[in-house]
Amino acid sequence: MGRTLTEKILADHLVDGDIETGEEIGIEVDQTIAHDLTGTMAWLQFEALGLDEVKVEVAGQHCDHQTYQPDFKVSDDHRFLRSAAGTYGAYFARPGTGILHQVHKENFTAPGKTLLGADSHTPTAGGVGSLGIGTGGLDVATAMGGAPFYLDVPEVVNVRLEGELPEWTTAKDVILELLRRYSVKFGVDKVFEYTGPGVETLSAHERTVITNMGTELGATTSIFPSDERTKEFFDRLGRPEDFVELAPDPDAEYDDEIVVDLSELEPLIACPSMPDNVVPVREVSGIEVDQVLVGSCTNGAYEDILPVAKMLDGREVAKRTETIVAPASKQASEMLARDGFTAELMAAGVSVSEATCGACIGAGHVPASDSVSVRTFNRNFEGRSGMEADAVYLCSPEVAAATALAGEITDPRDLAADVEEPGFEYPERYIGASESDLIMPDEAVDDGLVKGPNIDEVPLKDPLGRDLSGPALLKMPDNITTDHIIPATQEVSVYRSNVPKLSEFTLKRVDETFAARAAAADGGVLVAGENYGQGSSREHAALCPMYLGVGAVLAQSFARIHKSNLINFGLLPLTIDEETYERIDQGDEIDIVDDAAAAVESGQETLTIRVDDDWEATVGLDANERERELLAAGGKLPHTRQRFADEAGEA
Repeated sequence: MGRTLTEKILADHLVDGDIETGEEIGIEVDQTIAHDLTGTMAWLQFEALGLDEVKVEVAGQHCDHQTYQPDFKVSDDHRFLRSAAGTYGAYFARPGTGILHQVHKENFTAPGKTLLGADSHTPTAGGVGSLGIGTGGLDVATAMGGAPFYLDVPEVVNVRLEGELPEWTTAKDVILELLRRYSVKFGVDKVFEYTGPGVETLSAHERTVITNMGTELGATTSIFPSDERTKEFFDRLGRPEDFVELAPDPDAEYDDEIVVDLSELEPLIACPSMPDNVVPVREVSGIEVDQVLVGSCTNGAYEDILPVAKMLDGREVAKRTETIVAPASKQASEMLARDGFTAELMAAGVSVSEATCGACIGAGHVPASDSVSVRTFNRNFEGRSGMEADAVYLCSPEVAAATALAGEITDPRDLAADVEEPGFEYPERYIGASESDLIMPDEAVDDGLVKGPNIDEVPLKDPLGRDLSGPALLKMPDNITTDHIIPATQEVSVYRSNVPKLSEFTLKRVDETFAARAAAADGGVLVAGENYGQGSSREHAALCPMYLGVGAVLAQSFARIHKSNLINFGLLPLTIDEETYERIDQGDEIDIVDDAAAAVESGQETLTIRVDDDWEATVGLDANERERELLAAGGKLPHTRQRFADEAGEA
């Protein structure tokens, strides 16, 4: 039996376990990345582990989420990150260099490599045949120290592409079509591997658009083969030596298959407030739009902005519609400027912003109240834009440009008589603007770690004890995101390296009183519906509840990364059925009847809870032996620190 491309890369990096669907394996990590909202805690954890230097081939630290440095706390974080990268042997991308996924793709991503990133859109790398997986910062910290990354072998879904995209339809519409057909929960514990004759019709860049937003399906990752289109991309990057041809075996067997005929697609748009709320653009045409934003790690590359510039050349955007372009890297900005397209955009009434993630997380370009914003981003969770009652639509750059011109949501095919279809175009060669902003390990400018007054120590949890009980502090519905738990807005994110202060914002978007009640309760549990913790990889969404004394989360199901983060910080992820969820009320006293520590350590898969001394229910603990060791120890940090210390003592 032949192997899928996913299985081949996993096999090449396997250090523990067997590659069988659903079984846990440990893999060697080649490269890591983190940004300024996840990297501060990752490096503090790296320091706490007592390690001297990174042991992966490439470790990258970026400053892309809070580029504008609104106050000293962010500037201090950036200085600390620069000092940590220099101290431990990572490369550092200065604020303004660009979004980590784009900058890493330009400089380091390579076919066949494993990339672990403290950001959920790390699967972007799959567009060029790299196995990119998003996870929490603690997993990245331990991987940088040389530890394997553990995951359950996912199902591999064959997404067979046929045909060719028609005019005005783009790679963004491919992933929007998958979200339209399925849901944000469909891809949990799955890899989407793209095959078929349609693959060769897509450039490497277009493939990265699809793999980037595969995260919104809930997927572990997505991947394309590395072929002649990939080689063309690396040749233009000036990195031909990094190209390797990779493909699944002809007789590879997949767990499932999806067929997408590219020729049947049309321009699509995700309506508020979920990426899978997708309809054809023409169904919502005519809605007045106050703001258009082109950018993000999904659609902020040179190849994404060029079509917008072509469509706006010699024209003006609608007077009612504020239009912003934020390139994903300084390299893209420089190339657009050298080619004259920045001037064309400005002449059309477009504001050109710095290369940053800012607007995507609500840190800049926050829409006005009672307004409509159309964006080329990957997420439109309610309130993520920085405005609670927002109305954010997601679409391709071409739809965004047509909308900016008309001042209302517009299918670009309706402008075809006046605006020529821009098509896809690569630059002749990429110029290395980003390289001048990368500080390599041998160029370190700091003599040691530099910590400002807002940078606190990493909190540790005690080992799991016998008793675990407390009130149901908060009951939540389905699809609670990490943005609900710890928002990424500017006022909150400045405290990412200060957990005591950051914890005050925990679940504030759901219940403003939660943090104070949790701290006063001295223990308790959270209750949620399905897909709890979807969205970002931010481990603070587990770390802050742990700091406030939460001992367990009872949910109908968990998003993959968040479940891993809960275990990493010693919180029990307990599954409940719908009946139990319906019966539990906020404020009910929840007692785990079993000896919690003994149940976890013995491999017990079900536990009994008693609710208000009135009724009992069975809950599930889906955790393997390694994860149970972490839970028993109080989390991955104390467990790994002890293991590294033991290994050092034996050396």
